[in-house]
Amino acid sequence: MDSSLEDKYSIDTEIKFKPLEHINISELISKCSKNWQNFSLCQVNDSVVRLGVIEGEFHWHKHDDDDEFFYVIEGKLLIDLEDQTVELNPHDAFLVPKKVMHKTRAPVRTAILMVEGLNVKPVGD
Repeated sequence: MDSSLEDKYSIDTEIKFKPLEHINISELISKCSKNWQNFSLCQVNDSVVRLGVIEGEFHWHKHDDDDEFFYVIEGKLLIDLEDQTVELNPHDAFLVPKKVMHKTRAPVRTAILMVEGLNVKPVGD
């Protein structure tokens, strides 16, 4: 990852939990202290489930080979696309297809689950 992005975002791509392990999402969220943290929770077939606890905005990016699914646990997530902004509140979800430029923003502390390809670059291609 680009060192300037490493300073801004805390993204851990190492899978934290193996099959049959209990994952306490609420506990993980409560332990987050940075404005932008992203953890790779588990692998599901050829995908990874990530937990993001975020506040602020990510940069414009796209994923050439992978779709990206977002599910809001708490807070509010705004997904900017080239021609619109999608607002997601708790229990809302949205799929950004591969090759689509997007930028995520969280005006308040927000917890999200993301599902994306196992080999995706979280900061974009």
